Amino acid sequence: MRRRLSAVAVLGLALPLLASAPAPAELKAHTLEAFQRYAAATEARFLTDVSPPGPFLYVDRLTGKDHEEAFEDLQRGEVFIERLQTRSENDAEIKVKDGIFHHWVGTVFIPGVGLDEALDLVQDYDRHAEIYAPQVEESRIVDRNGDNFKVFYRFRKKKIITAIHNTDHDVRYFRQGADRAYSISEATRIQEVENAGDDDEYEKPVGDDSGFLWALNTYWKFLERDGGVYVESESVSLTRGIPFFLSWMIKPFVNSVPRELLEFTLRETREELVGPAASDTPEQGAGK
Repeated sequence: MRRRLSAVAVLGLALPLLASAPAPAELKAHTLEAFQRYAAATEARFLTDVSPPGPFLYVDRLTGKDHEEAFEDLQRGEVFIERLQTRSENDAEIKVKDGIFHHWVGTVFIPGVGLDEALDLVQDYDRHAEIYAPQVEESRIVDRNGDNFKVFYRFRKKKIITAIHNTDHDVRYFRQGADRAYSISEATRIQEVENAGDDDEYEKPVGDDSGFLWALNTYWKFLERDGGVYVESESVSLTRGIPFFLSWMIKPFVNSVPRELLEFTLRETREELVGPAASDTPEQGAGK
């Protein structure tokens, strides 16, 4: 009897948490500043990577068996995925308080496709809601000036809970000869959407929301080689910290979603260019 009463009491305490939305989180100035330092260091390293004469792709920097296995997987149509961590100039960890950095790199090989075809697809932002559904719910080019784009995305992600964000991005493309190019994308506005699709839909204030996506930079590389194109994307994002009492609900979202979105984007890019029949891709990507 005592055990049953104890279970009832625990349930009574848990129900208010289960019924409520995730507690709001506030993007603090020191958290954003830490991300900006991390992103600046990442971009500096990225620009070094794309400069001759070193290896252009991250996977080309792997050695020995890791390099061999990565390229075998890529030739089979798998997505290579690995977690990264940028460190400061003196090799110290760049720490963040009241937030979490998520840093992943992914690569996919698209056979029988040229560099121009790959670039045409990734720059066709007006079609991205079709290509990358359901993760991308809306997409459009707001402005274009040569190889510089201003893009709007509406992201939707469901994992225990559903998060919808309206986002603006500045994207710059750089061509390096006939066989390679790269791009740098920065989210200039991220706002979580409440009551999406209803008459009372509204955007929460920037940085005063559930904290599922506060900042996002992506760095892309495109290399025509081996009878196709290697497409590599590096994603750096910032989310809220995870209070212990909400970890059961929030942790699966903030920890797994950045990797899943990157893998999904690369897989769908490959499938769109070569067709489903040639995209025999497993559920999980290679790598760590």
